[in-house]
Amino acid sequence: MPSKKDKIILGAAGAVGAGIMSWRAFFPWIGYDLKMIKHGKRAGGRIMKDIQNQRYLINMFEEAVEKYPKKPFIIFEDRVYTYEFVNEQTNRVANIAAQWGFKIGECVALMIENEPAFIWTFLGLQKLGIAVAFINFHIRGDPLVHTLRACEAKVLIIGQGDYILPKVEEVRGQLGDLPLYVQGQNLLLGAGYVAWDELMRTTLPVPMCRSVRAGMTPTTPCCYIFTSGTTGLPKPVIITQVKSISISKFFQLFDYLPTDIVYTCTPLYHSAAGGLGLMNTIDQGATMVLSRKFSASHFFEDIRKHNVTVVQYIGELCRYVLAVPKSPLDKVHKVRLAIGAGLRTDIWKQFEERFGIPWIIEYFGMTEGTAALMNLENKFGACGRMSPFLNKLDPTPKVLVKVDVDTGEVIRNKQGFCIPVAIGEPGLLLGSIPPIYADLKFYKGNKEVNEKKILRNVLREGDMFFNFGDLLSLDKDYFVYFRDRVGDTFRWKGENVATFEVSNVLSKLPIIHDANVYGVEIPGSEGRAGMAAIHLEDDKEPTAAILKDIFQHCKESLPSYARPLFLRFPKEAAITVTMKQQKTEFRKDGFHPQNIPDPLFYYNEPAGTYSPLTMDNIQQFLTKSRL
Repeated sequence: MPSKKDKIILGAAGAVGAGIMSWRAFFPWIGYDLKMIKHGKRAGGRIMKDIQNQRYLINMFEEAVEKYPKKPFIIFEDRVYTYEFVNEQTNRVANIAAQWGFKIGECVALMIENEPAFIWTFLGLQKLGIAVAFINFHIRGDPLVHTLRACEAKVLIIGQGDYILPKVEEVRGQLGDLPLYVQGQNLLLGAGYVAWDELMRTTLPVPMCRSVRAGMTPTTPCCYIFTSGTTGLPKPVIITQVKSISISKFFQLFDYLPTDIVYTCTPLYHSAAGGLGLMNTIDQGATMVLSRKFSASHFFEDIRKHNVTVVQYIGELCRYVLAVPKSPLDKVHKVRLAIGAGLRTDIWKQFEERFGIPWIIEYFGMTEGTAALMNLENKFGACGRMSPFLNKLDPTPKVLVKVDVDTGEVIRNKQGFCIPVAIGEPGLLLGSIPPIYADLKFYKGNKEVNEKKILRNVLREGDMFFNFGDLLSLDKDYFVYFRDRVGDTFRWKGENVATFEVSNVLSKLPIIHDANVYGVEIPGSEGRAGMAAIHLEDDKEPTAAILKDIFQHCKESLPSYARPLFLRFPKEAAITVTMKQQKTEFRKDGFHPQNIPDPLFYYNEPAGTYSPLTMDNIQQFLTKSRL
């Protein structure tokens, strides 16, 4: 017989259980929230602790060195780089950079492809409190000059990739007296370049005293990660020390541990690899298997070889991996989860089932964003949760509001406030900005460039929200689904393409009067491919010579992912009543010849020109595009 005390305990437990059952009856989605709260509380607590203790990213690394000196930190091209060895290299970097006499927060730019040198150069500069700009090594010309000026780089360190140095050489005359250091090439360097490897070879790995960075604060820039934003040239997103702490705890939402091994093959200059992958690995003292570049055929081969437990992906990546012929070894691995963004629903289940991935974590966020979403429930197609309950507890609650898809402008009611969307209705994602962060800067630059990302008086007078520029929707259980990008920017080959920038590049060709750039969907491909509606000077017709000139101009002036795959030459310009380029109807037309009365062409790499796309060859083109 239970005692009186036991009866009281059992009765209380029963009441609690009945209460939970009652809540679930009215709010069946509450269980999902409780799990999210549990993980979020742990990550949030660790963030606050690190901020209070000033445990910045470089401190996390030095702690890992002390704790796991002989442990593999980076595995790259079958070579193992221990925490101890990488620390020695960072000490060399720090001692070289100390001679420059830079102040804490001043900037050095890295234009280095995926390799261990990127990581130890970054961390070595962090030992001095120097901010590091991650430069996209695919860009060239004016965009490259712009990025170096925008971050106010005082030095540029160039990686050893054979194709990187020529891009810098092209614009060297526009870089003034910017010091240029080159890795991996000690011979035949022209005047004005300094051989970095020789400096590393002759510099002792003497530890740098932490007092040299004593002036570092939570708002000191850690690094700048460039993004296209919604329009215009790449912008340097400010990753402060406190933001790097927050990023380094993102994987705590799924219990990332020191024993984990993460596989990263996306560029380190992106926030997915250089932010999430690297910073979370440093925080935990885990191991990163780093690939120089993505290879579909070697993807799972590397994962098996190195006992990878966590895989980073982008949606397009998964599609390419699925295109590799099936193998009896497809499910032979130790992967416990795959985490990333942009996994399309048409391949989600295929990827999960073919490779036996037990847990897919799809997330949504922006490098400069004030909030992020994460789907911890393996919910098919979802990129996170956004319930009323979670929003009440969130210091930066989010909302989906109605937007004009033609203009990208929010729709407001008679009172002047934004209108939240209904369940299932696509809406523009906004993340609130607490009053304490009223002066928060997303980008390095003037107030105007930052103000463009802020919406005011959204739900009430005086509030402020960050505009993510993306359309998402909610289901009845408050799972969130990505729908589309708003405005001019579209995504292709894992990169954001700013149409304003591409239009400006195209229009520099004297024969082009105007170029209206937008994205179109190709069946079986991720994102949208670039397409340009072009008007030539004096209403000229697109001759073979002109098409070849446009092709060459695109190839020389734009990274591969930003080059328009299609060109059309309409007879009349499509503009709105406010004299803005009209893209909506062009997007609806797509690229199929049956929908387009204008001369239509496609980017033909083997032929070195734009070739006609007609009803006679459209099927052949589509077949090739799927390979």
